[in-house]
Amino acid sequence: MDETAKPAERMAELPEETREFLAQLREEDIATLKDGVRLVNAIRTVGTFMKWLIVGFLGFVVGVVMLGESVLKIIAWFRPPPV
Repeated sequence: MDETAKPAERMAELPEETREFLAQLREEDIATLKDGVRLVNAIRTVGTFMKWLIVGFLGFVVGVVMLGESVLKIIAWFRPPPV
């Protein structure tokens, strides 16, 4: 779609079904659609944040376990062998 065209000319490029749908919208419907788009964007942002929060937490847990095992191995070096 040509973004530099006037709105009426851009609408002519849309499929007939889409133009009929848009023609039937009231101001409240348009406001609801705008709110819906903002809501979806917010949910995607929070979802991305939560994904990285979970990945970071799992990485932290795995790192702590690996560090603990390494510390136990180093401590075992200084223990006398079993008799």
